[in-house]
Amino acid sequence: MATTEETTIPDGDRPAPVPSTGNAAHPSARMPRWLPRAMVLALALVACFRLATWAFDRLTGLLLNILIAFFLALAIEPAVDRMAARGVRRGVATALVFLGIVVSVAGFFTLLGSMLAGQIATMVEDFPKYLDKVIKWINATFRSDLSRVEIQDSLLHSDWLQTYVEDSADNVLDVSAAVLGGLFQVLTVTLFAFYFAADGPRLRRGLCSLLPPHRQAEVLRAWEIAVAKTGGYLYSRGLMALISGVAHYILLECLGVPYAPALGIWVGIISQFIPTIGTYLAGALPMLIAFTVEPWYALWVLGFVVIYQQFENYLLQPRITARTVDIHPAVAFGSVIAGTALLGAVGALIAIPATATLQAFLSTYVKRYEVTDDPRVQGRRRTSRRERRAEQRAAAQEGSDAPAEPGQRGASALARVRDTLSRRG
Repeated sequence: MATTEETTIPDGDRPAPVPSTGNAAHPSARMPRWLPRAMVLALALVACFRLATWAFDRLTGLLLNILIAFFLALAIEPAVDRMAARGVRRGVATALVFLGIVVSVAGFFTLLGSMLAGQIATMVEDFPKYLDKVIKWINATFRSDLSRVEIQDSLLHSDWLQTYVEDSADNVLDVSAAVLGGLFQVLTVTLFAFYFAADGPRLRRGLCSLLPPHRQAEVLRAWEIAVAKTGGYLYSRGLMALISGVAHYILLECLGVPYAPALGIWVGIISQFIPTIGTYLAGALPMLIAFTVEPWYALWVLGFVVIYQQFENYLLQPRITARTVDIHPAVAFGSVIAGTALLGAVGALIAIPATATLQAFLSTYVKRYEVTDDPRVQGRRRTSRRERRAEQRAAAQEGSDAPAEPGQRGASALARVRDTLSRRG
C-alpha cells in the first residue's frame, strides 16, 4: 500500500494571499460619516452668503436713508427734549420742529425762485447786448471780424444743438423718474427721522432691554456722545455757512450785483449742507446773476469761489471742526475722504460726527499715563552746548561760594537748570 508524504513549505516561501475581488469594499475605503454633513453645511453657508450679499445690494439705498435719518434725528433731539421737558408731547414737539424746518426751507427757496425768475427774464431780454459786448471785445483784442448774426445762424443750424434737443426730449422720462425718486428719498428720510426723534426713549428702552445692565450704561453714554457731537458738527457747519455767506456778500456788493444778501445766504447754506456738489450749485447762481450785470463779473465770482473753497477746505474747516467737534484737523480731513470713498456724498456728510462719536466713546477705554517732563515731548527747545556749559559754570561758582555737601550742590544745580529750562519753555 502506497503512502503519500506531506511536504512542509516554509513560511518565507509561501505565496502572498490574493485580495478578494468580491463586491464588499475594504473598511478603510469607506466615506467618512462627517463628510456629507460637511458638504451640505458648506453649500448652505455659500447659499446664505450669496443671499445676504444680494439682499444687501438691493437694500443699500434704504440703509443709507436710515443712516441719514438717524443722524438727522440726533441733530433735532436736543430741541425736542427741551420742548418735551416743558410738557409738550414728543410727537407734537417733533412735528413742530420739522414744520419749522420745512417752512424755513420753503420760504428761502421761494424767495430765491422769484429772484431767479426775474433775473433769467432780464438776461434773456438783454442777451443780444451781452453778446455784442463779448464780440466787440474779441474783435478788438484778436483783430477778428465776427458778427452776431453769423454766430446766431451757425448756432441755430448746428448739428450738436439739434442732437442736444433730441436727447433732451428723449431723456424727459429719465429726468422725471430721477426727480420723483429724489422726492421719495426725502420723504423716506423725513419719516424715519420723525420716528427716531419722537420715539427716542422707546427706542433706547428696546435696545437696552437686550443687553445686561453694565452694557446698557455704555449704550446710553454712546447715545449722549452722538447727540453732542452731531450738534457740534451742525454748529460748525452753521458757523462756516455764516462766514462763507458774509464773504460772498461782500464780493457781490462790491461788484454791484443785485440781491447780494440773498445770494450770500444761498452760497453759505448750499455749500455747507449739500456735500460734494454743494459748492458748484452754490457758485453757479451768483455767477449767473453777475453775468447779467457785466459778463466779466462772472469770471471774478468764479475765481473767488475757487479760491475761497481752497481756503475753507485747508484752513478754515479743520480749525473750526477741531474746536466744535473736538477732533484733530487731520483726522477730520481724513475722515471726510474716507467717508466719501465708502459712502459717497452721504459718507462725506456724516463722517465727522461719526468719527468724533467713536473717538469720544473709545477714549474712556484707553488707559493714559503721565507724560515725562522732556523737552522733546513738551515742545520746549533744547539748550545748546554753550548754554549748558555756562549754566554748569554758574552752578559751580554758586556752589563754591556756599559750602555744602557734594550731593546737595549737585541737587541744587540740577534744580536751577530745570528752572531755567522751564522758564525758557
